[in-house]
Amino acid sequence: MHRMLHAFLAAMFGGACAPSARVAVPPGHVGPEHGRHHGGHHGFADAVAWAEVLDAPDRETWQRPEEVLRALELTPTMRVADVGAGTGYFAVRLARAVPAGEVIATDVEPDMVRYLNERARREKLPNLRAVHSTHAAAGLAAASVDRILVVHVWHHLDDRERRARELAAALRPGGKLMIVDFSPEAHRGPPAHMRVPPEVVVAELASAGLSARVSSVGLPDQYIVEARREP
Repeated sequence: MHRMLHAFLAAMFGGACAPSARVAVPPGHVGPEHGRHHGGHHGFADAVAWAEVLDAPDRETWQRPEEVLRALELTPTMRVADVGAGTGYFAVRLARAVPAGEVIATDVEPDMVRYLNERARREKLPNLRAVHSTHAAAGLAAASVDRILVVHVWHHLDDRERRARELAAALRPGGKLMIVDFSPEAHRGPPAHMRVPPEVVVAELASAGLSARVSSVGLPDQYIVEARREP
């Protein structure tokens, strides 16, 4: 199992990002995503162990988080949701980018929620709070946020059009939703049969009444689809 897991991690994050031997890898896990798991994918029982992978320093070379944040077009007072936040790779960056606003980080795994709330206290980010979501609902109130970021989550969802409608409803008028996921030709990421082409994501968001397009911001192994709710 550990051999299979390390192979998965090497494909997803690069060999240098795999957990070291000293980290107790939770049994039965098929590997990390950005805090989202469903169906045959098990939740993370040990967020501290997975933080070594999800927050590995060399992830920045291919994730390029600053470019992702620029594409969100944030202002300091915005209310932002990070859906499937995991250990907070993006959530803590979002909190620093909206110092007079608020970041709501959701995850289906209770230990990730616990870990991220502790991380927010440790890193002195009072505007960041993590909340537990479910496989059926992201846990965001209607018209409650200006921006929604969804990273490495979309290809896991069973009913993406329903989730698109839910997230569209959570946006305030003029708000923006951004999906970041692995491109079909990426050298890392989930197996090819699990990947969702960007044009499919655009269609799914458009079906929810959003104005959607593939972003011109390019990442090495990922695409960005951005969508807006009409003012």
